[in-house]
Amino acid sequence: MIANTPILTLGVTAAATLAEGQAVTAGGAIATAAGRCLGFVQTGVASGARASVTALGTAKAIASAAISVGAKLEVVGSAGKLVTATSGVVVAHALTAAGADGDWIEVLVVPN
Repeated sequence: MIANTPILTLGVTAAATLAEGQAVTAGGAIATAAGRCLGFVQTGVASGARASVTALGTAKAIASAAISVGAKLEVVGSAGKLVTATSGVVVAHALTAAGADGDWIEVLVVPN
C-alpha cells in the first residue's frame, strides 16, 4: 500500500483535468518535462475545480518507468509522471520502488 503523509497541502485551481498523483504547477497545470512542480495532486478534479496538492511531506505519485528506492526524481513527458532524474529539476525522492510505467510510488516532495 502506498502511503501519503502531507505536511503542507495547498489548493490550486486546475487549469486542466488533473488525476491523483500527477505532478502539478502552482498555476494548476500538469508539470512539464524536466520542469518545476508545486507538488502532487491528492484527488483528481475537473478543469476549473480546486485541487488539493501535497507540497511538502510524502505523496502518492505515478512512475513513468522502473524507479529504485532512494532515486532522485524529475517530471517526464506531459502526463505529470516521474522518472529517475538525469538533467531536469529534482522534484522528489523515491521512498518505494516502481517496476514499470503507471506504477504508484510514495515520494518525498522536494521544494523546488
